[in-house]
Amino acid sequence: MDVFRQLKPHYWVERRSLYASIICLICATALGLVYPNLLRILIDKVIVPRNFEWVPALSLTVVGVVSVKGCLQFLHGFYGGRLGNRVAFRLRNACYTKLQSLSFQYYDTAKTGDIMSRLTADLEGVRNFIGFGFAQILNMFLMIVFGAAMMFSIHWQLTLITLITMPFLTFTAIRFEKLIHPAFREMRQAMSNLTTAVQENITGVRTVKSFARESFEIDKFSSRSDAYKSNQIGAAVLWARYFPVMELLASMCAVILLVVGGRLVINQSLTLGQLVAFFSMVWYIIGPMWSIGFQINNYTQAKAAGERLLELLNQYVHVKEPEAPVIVDEDEVKGHIQFNDVTFNYADKSPALTALNIDAPPGTVIGLLGGTGSGKSTVIQLLMRAYNIKQGTISIDGIDIRNLPLETLRSQIATVFQETFLFSCSIRDNIAYGMQEVSMDQIENAAKLAKAHDFIMELPEGYDTIVGERGMGLSGGQKQRIAIARALIKNPRVLILDDATSAVDMETEHEIQAGFKEVMAGRTTFIIAHRISSLRHADEIIVFDKGHVVQRGKHQELIRVPGPYLDTYNIQYADRPVQAGEAAEERRVAQ
Repeated sequence: MDVFRQLKPHYWVERRSLYASIICLICATALGLVYPNLLRILIDKVIVPRNFEWVPALSLTVVGVVSVKGCLQFLHGFYGGRLGNRVAFRLRNACYTKLQSLSFQYYDTAKTGDIMSRLTADLEGVRNFIGFGFAQILNMFLMIVFGAAMMFSIHWQLTLITLITMPFLTFTAIRFEKLIHPAFREMRQAMSNLTTAVQENITGVRTVKSFARESFEIDKFSSRSDAYKSNQIGAAVLWARYFPVMELLASMCAVILLVVGGRLVINQSLTLGQLVAFFSMVWYIIGPMWSIGFQINNYTQAKAAGERLLELLNQYVHVKEPEAPVIVDEDEVKGHIQFNDVTFNYADKSPALTALNIDAPPGTVIGLLGGTGSGKSTVIQLLMRAYNIKQGTISIDGIDIRNLPLETLRSQIATVFQETFLFSCSIRDNIAYGMQEVSMDQIENAAKLAKAHDFIMELPEGYDTIVGERGMGLSGGQKQRIAIARALIKNPRVLILDDATSAVDMETEHEIQAGFKEVMAGRTTFIIAHRISSLRHADEIIVFDKGHVVQRGKHQELIRVPGPYLDTYNIQYADRPVQAGEAAEERRVAQ
């Protein structure tokens, strides 16, 4: 029960509903003992002595018992349902809150389908068990105790003989639980893999079709579906192997009772009414013993589901809020960024950055250039504190970013990523996403600066146009311009453009950059780009190679000396190359 002890904070607050559900179920179970006694009275006191005048009273008693028991079962279902749904609500919110607090390091390896499986199927399994399964297991034991006590009060020797197979049944059930739990854990993992395959295929359906890989994806899905089917069959085999044994052991009780009890009735050591009542109570006990497999089934599934939820809830948070945060007035933040001897490497990899130093006063534009995997994007990730640095410090206005609340730090930074993400809502809501209160004029001004206003107004519903999932329905350039507007409306002190104009044409890029000049005034700006045209006006351009700074300076300085920057320039401007040390006038003409 360690899993449910760890989940206790999520359901213990609803213990009143838990207690009410259990009490109602116990009372309904206790009323079930009235039926065997009514049968005993009916046979021994009414039918045998032919006292039929008692029949109306017995009939009314049965009606009363059934009515009360029905009400109690209704209340059990009501409180159990309320308990399960409220626990699911808390767990769902706790898991979602945890997902929001986890750092980029978790999402580097996490699978969307697996996360969705935990928040749906696994959470549902826990909800059902906490709402009803726990009470049913407790009720099963109470039925055995109540029934055995009543049987002992009638004939203790017959009780001991009748229940002789119960220890064997208990041993078989425990053995079954030990084998079925790993099977259910593997089954849930297989379902997670299956969900992930579906999610990835739907997300990348255009890529799949463009490469004509439908058959490959079908085979991949079939393979994972087959693994899930095999797990299901394996669990079914275990069930088929153990359940008949448990049923046989349970039924042996009834056989023993009929043989031994019948002889006692013949010998007049037991009345016929007592035998019938005894037989009824045996099935009163056999019922829960027979269903012990079902209860173990529910318990093991809930346990496996709970383990997966706890795995998420107990995930280590790599980037944490500071213990003693420095509180700053966000309106007074200037945006002076400094990297001092920053060295960083991702888990089990060589350093992505080595001894990086950057000094970017407010209003400075820093350009970052380099090949894939050179460390450009890592600079931005560390500035946003998506990861914790291993060595050195990063500060804003002289304050180490590790001492600032994450919300305060990130509220001063607006980022336009190369891979644009838009939400399934209106264009207006997408642009205003980073703001709590914003006017339509502000939205339109940001869109105009990003050169998005004109194409938005051409859409059927303008700013109220609903974009499809992940921005489907818009071109790559249109999505990038909306993302740029979303960053600009935030009015940040630090602006990050991660290849933000890669999907737009050169003319639009030039227009956007013209708008950026106004926006960048007084702000610290970091531009990651592969186009020299996006960087040439930067105050400092830093060229990276395998985590090391290999060149730095202004465009005019870097173009004078041989190196990666000049090589990149000549590749992009092959029709008008520039030689190292070329005269300034010739260089201007080439440019």
